[in-house]
Parts: sequence; structure tokens; C-alpha cells
Amino acid sequence: MRNSLSRPPSNGTRLTEGRGGTRKAGGGGLGQARGAASRLLGFSQSGSASRGAGARATREGATTAATATGQGAGRHRPVGPLTSSDTGCSRRCRALSLVPMEEMEEELKCPVCGSFYREPIILPCSHNLCQACARNILVQTPESESPQSRRASGSGVSDYDYLDLDKMSLYSEADSGYGSYGGFASAPTTPCQKSPNGVRVFPPAMPPPATHLSPALAPVPRNSCITCPQCHRSLILDDRGLRGFPKNRVLEGVIDRYQQSKAAALKCQLCEKAPKEATVMCEQCDVFYCDPCRLRCHPPRGPLAKHRLVPPAQGRVSRRLSPRKVSTCTDHELENHSMYCVQCKMPVCYQCLEEGKHSSHEVKALGAMWKLHKNQLSQALNGLSDRAKEAKEFLVQLRNMVQQIQENSVEFEACLVAQCDALIDALNRRKAQLLARVNKEHEHKLKVVRDQISHCTVKLRQTTGLMEYCLEVIKENDPSGFLQISDALIRRVHLTEDQWGKGTLTPRMTTDFDLSLDNSPLLQSIHQLDFVQVKASSPVPATPILQLEECCTHNNSATLSWKQPPLSTVPAEGYILELDDGSGGQFREVYVGKETMCTVDGLHFNSTYNARVKAFNKTGVSPYSKTLVLQTSEVDIKKLLAVAWFAFDPGSAHSDIIFSNDNLTVTCSSYDDRVVLGKTGFSKGVHYWELTVDRYDNHPDPAFGVARIDVMKDVMLGKDDKAWAMYVDNNRSWFMHNNSHTNRTEGGITKGATVGVLLDLNRKTLTFFINDEQQGPIAFDNVEGLFFPAVSLNRNVQVTLHTGLPVPDFYSSRASIA
Repeated sequence: MRNSLSRPPSNGTRLTEGRGGTRKAGGGGLGQARGAASRLLGFSQSGSASRGAGARATREGATTAATATGQGAGRHRPVGPLTSSDTGCSRRCRALSLVPMEEMEEELKCPVCGSFYREPIILPCSHNLCQACARNILVQTPESESPQSRRASGSGVSDYDYLDLDKMSLYSEADSGYGSYGGFASAPTTPCQKSPNGVRVFPPAMPPPATHLSPALAPVPRNSCITCPQCHRSLILDDRGLRGFPKNRVLEGVIDRYQQSKAAALKCQLCEKAPKEATVMCEQCDVFYCDPCRLRCHPPRGPLAKHRLVPPAQGRVSRRLSPRKVSTCTDHELENHSMYCVQCKMPVCYQCLEEGKHSSHEVKALGAMWKLHKNQLSQALNGLSDRAKEAKEFLVQLRNMVQQIQENSVEFEACLVAQCDALIDALNRRKAQLLARVNKEHEHKLKVVRDQISHCTVKLRQTTGLMEYCLEVIKENDPSGFLQISDALIRRVHLTEDQWGKGTLTPRMTTDFDLSLDNSPLLQSIHQLDFVQVKASSPVPATPILQLEECCTHNNSATLSWKQPPLSTVPAEGYILELDDGSGGQFREVYVGKETMCTVDGLHFNSTYNARVKAFNKTGVSPYSKTLVLQTSEVDIKKLLAVAWFAFDPGSAHSDIIFSNDNLTVTCSSYDDRVVLGKTGFSKGVHYWELTVDRYDNHPDPAFGVARIDVMKDVMLGKDDKAWAMYVDNNRSWFMHNNSHTNRTEGGITKGATVGVLLDLNRKTLTFFINDEQQGPIAFDNVEGLFFPAVSLNRNVQVTLHTGLPVPDFYSSRASIA
């Protein structure tokens, strides 16, 4: 297995054993985005009726915009309901109203119950929940732990309230689902249930009191907290409870249309027994009729002769496009939304403005902002539509590649069989081996291409679903409802477009078989028959020579140096360095490149390794050099301690990490947590190191521990399954692995504090210390493999590393007794 490299600036290459066009949317707005998406899905935008409606809609939309602007200049009064004609996009929306919506079903289902949203509400993080599901996942916080009680006591609450909620055991210690507050008499723990989507929902700790109010108006307990099941962001509800969250009427409308489109054929509404299939709908009566009921109940004479009868499908569409209920203000339920606050990013009514809630904010007309955000979403969809079209063409290309690989494989096998059959019987066994090689290459190519097809198909389905959802949202007639979700949708569209970035739509495999059969050797050379590349006339390079005076070991690292023989005339294009496993096992590649010096980190302590090197060029590879035996540092058996001196590794750290003091001191330039690893990895023995806190501002949460070499570098240590850590603030600490928080322990850190990390790979345990005192129980057990010291911090923290330290005395004595 080849390892990734990190080269020091001075003496060669360092590596660690075991390490494994954004396009702008052009003009055209909704029409271009909608048209591109429709062409991709195989639909057209045509129809004289829709063009005529679109022309009227444009004139009406201009009048409405002028009215809204005029009202915004003077006293802010509610405007009337805005219809699809106000957007100037009626023609496009009607032409695409029959686009299939199967791809967006995942967008319409609640993450808690797994069913279509019922009375959805919008959380501050822009995600949605059924109102009933939101009540089911409410958690009542202890009075003394809530942010409101801390504000009342004058203790001060910072912007870390959300993190504090996470620390108060909102999440279960066993998984990432929801948990209840254990240990409080007012909130006893209760068994949990899992929704169809895997979200853990805890039933209320106490049965709700009898009430005659509807679920939406029923009071919620004081200090209730709700956590989004998708992003896990938590917040405390105010006195309004769930009524403080706006209802997502746009989503309700999209779900209604989706369910109607999935329904069976429309039935007559007047048949008494078995309803027959409807043949017409009366637009004035808003009733579907079969032919017998139409003749009996809706004769074409008298006043009914002026009614307009349309086909059932057209009638269903007209029902969908009917105006929805006018939006009302959350704080003033009798007032309609009339303006839009740019700073708060929410619709407001004139009474909100008169009360001075947005006196210093920029306020604009609701209709103008509705059109602006619709245009922004439409332009964002232009680029995503192009990406989806390219992805569709790319899938066609990949499927053609499968066919081409099949054809080339058949052709190559036929040629191989013809050549082998022409040889004597001694070739038969070798022929089978060669066919196996071709089939292996064939299967490898097919596997790579099919895997890429599968990956691209899934991503395209998700992209198409998001596009369909956005297109349906654009057709909505509710400005305030649209503006509540438009920003989040625009961000998702841009993010999805970025995921189709450079390299995603490039085949990972060619269709050609770069093999050729040389059938010229004599019969006595049949046993050497094999596939060959095009041979070069130049010879292979000479055997490299290991420079023993420059080869050495330090701790669990080994540095090797080599050179070409002085009289060698054949240049080498690169070198391959191989080491065994330290126990006399098979050799494996640890470095391939042009450098003539390499440092291998992460070896076992007190182990003997064998190393060898060979050179290569276009012709082939040289023989191996002589084998060099290397001994890593020994382990102090009495103290069970492998003494190691190391520093932080700039090569593997996040780019925001700032190094000083010969890479022993680190801080960060970002407010987000960033990870930095030590240069030395451990797989055997007992190891102890300390970190002193040089600077600690604004109560951040640095994390200390160990990690694999491929740990995520842009999140807090312990968020993924590659790190085992303790994160700590000024009051308490938690252990965290794979985003699971456990063992909350009182006692934190300040400037000048010392954090110790004890990795005992003999007992497979990890323990933490603060100021020479053990912090909590043993943090983790059953830790096996190769681990690197690790720290995550932000710009408010600076730490200095101290290595080569003995383990704490009480631990050494306890280990000796054991």
C-alpha cells in the first residue's frame, strides 16, 4: 500500500506508515431556468393560451409592484393577495404545471414521522417539521439550567447558548438521537421510540393536562426546548410556544399538488353508488361530472348554459392555481404582511413597523422582494439545470463506455484465443492464466465505470428532486411564505451546483485495453509468456546503494538515504522504498518518488524493521539493494513508558493553524475549530504528553486526544469516528467520539492550566488529566491501531506541547502492581 507524503523543506521526504468551475447564471430568470429544466426532463413549454395569460400577467404584475412601492413610501398598510400573474411568470408556470414531481418526494416528508408534512412550521435553521411532530420532540429543560434563568440571575449568556444546550445532554450518550434530561425530578427519563427516518422521539415525561384547545394552540411547558432533527440545532421556546414559528404554506401547497398528481383518475362527484370517471368539470360550480350526471344535473340551457365546462385534468390544474389564504403576521394575527425587513429576512406588517421593532432596519415592499428572490432562485437554477443536463449526457457517455468495454473485451479475448490456439499444447496452461488476466482487467474496468454510474445516478436523482421542488416553490402565490424559504433554497441550489464541480463528470476509466501479446518467443520460452507493454530499447537502471552513514532511527521513526552507483550511465526516473512489518513479515511499499531520502513515521516502538530500495525507469525496475536492518527506540519496561519527543505536524494540519516555537506552540486564525496532529504515531506501549494553555479567551471548547491520520481537520476533534477526545470549557468537560458525548465532569480550564493525555496501548485505554488530577473515569477503552496526538482549537486558544514526559506516579505504581 502506498502512503501519502509530506516533505520537509530540508532533507527529503517525510511520510507516515499506515496513512492511507462554478458557472454564473445568466439572464433569463425563471423562464430560462424553467426551460432548461424542462428540456432536461423531456417536456416543452408551448400553448397559445398560456402565452396570452403570460402577457396579461406581466401587465398586472407591473401594476401590483407599483402599488406595493407606493404603500411602502407612506404609512405601511397590508396589500391584497398576490397571485401568479403578479410575478410575470404565469406563462412559464402554467406551461410546466404538468411536469412530473416524483423525484422530489423526499423533500416533502417530515424527518420525524416519515410521512408527508402536516401543518408544517419553519424552524430558525430553515428546516421544516410537522406541528404535531414538533410537539412530540419538545424537551423540558431544568429551570436552573435554562438560558432564561441564567439571564435572570445575571450570570450572562453569550452566543454559545446553542452549544450549552448540547452540553446539557440533549443528545443520547448511546447515539446521535434525542435524549431526555436524566437526573431531575421534574423530567424523569422515559423510553424512546424511533421514527421511520431513524430519529429518536421521546414522549412527554408527564401527560399533558386536559384542554379543549387545538394542538396548535395548546400551551407548551415552560422552558421547553426543541432540537432540529436534521442539523441538531437547539433552541428554547418563548411564551408563544410553537405559535412563534411561521407556517410553511408554500410547502403545504406543493404537497397538495404532488398528492393530486399521484391520485387516480378523477371521479364524478354526484354519482350515488359507484362513482364513474369524470368527463368534464364546471369552473363556476367547481364540480366534476360524468356524462349521465352532467345531462341530469347540469343541462346546457338556462343560466347553466353560460357555465364553462373543461376537461377534468385542466380543472384539477385550475384548482391548484387558485389563490391561497393571505398570509398574516405571527405577532399580530389580524394583520396581513405588507413589507419585508431586509435585516431580519422576514415579512412584517404595518403594526410591527409602527411599534418600532424594525425602526433602524431597511424595509422594502413585499411584492418587490418577492420578485427579487424569485428571480435569484431562478437564476441559481439556470446553473444547476446546466449541470443536470451535463450529468444526463455524462450518464449516456458512461453507458456507452460499458458497451465499448464489452466489445473491446470480446475482441481482445478472440485475438488472444486465436494466438494461443496456434501454439503447441505446452501453451494451454499459460493460455488460461492470460485469459484470467484479461477477464480481471475487464471486470475491473466494468466495476469502476458501473460504480461511477451508480454514484452519478444517485446524485442526479437528488439534484433533479431539488430542482423540481424549487420549480414548484417558484409557482407559489404566497410572497411571505416564499421569502421564508427562498434563502435556504438558493443556498442549497448553489451548494448542489458546486458538488457537480470539476472532475465529477470525467470518466475514471478508459475503454481501451492497454495490453499487447508478444507471440514471437521460441517454444523453450513459453513458460515466460506474459502480457507486455511496448518495450523500450534502453536498459533498466542500476541497483541503488544505501548510504549507511545517513540512515538512522529516532523514537518510532526511521530515516533512509540512498544513491545511484557512481559509474551508472542509465538514469533512474524514481525509486521504490519497501519495509517489512517489523516482525519479519512481507515487504510493502512505503514510498515511490524521485527523492533519495525518506523519513518513515508511525513505526512500532522496540521493533526491528528490514528496508530495501530499487530504482525504475520506462524500461523496468532494477534489482533490490542490500537489506538494511533498523531498530526503533526501546520501551522502559519498569515504567511501561515509550519515551518519545515530537512536535506538531504542519504538513497534515488544517491551513488555518498557526505554528510557532519550533512547531510546539499552535493557535488558529479561524473562529471555527481546526485540527492539528502530532508528527509521531503510536501503536504500542504507554505514552504521556501534556499541553499548557497559553491563552484562553471567551470560554471556547478546545479538544485534546488522539486521532487517525485521516481524521477530519475542519470540525471539532471527536465529531467523526477517527478521533477520541475530551473537549473542555472553563467549567466542565465531556468525552466525545463519533459525535457521541459522554461522562460530563465538573472542572474546566483557564489560562495556565495543564491538560495531560495518557495513551496506554498495552491496556488499550485513553485517560485525561487536568492540572495533574485525573479528569473523570477512563475515557475510552479497546483503543487499538495507530494513533497520533491531536488537538482542535480556534483563535481564542493557544497551547504549547510538552513531550518526553513520564506517566503520573500513581498510574505507574498501579501499573506495576497489576
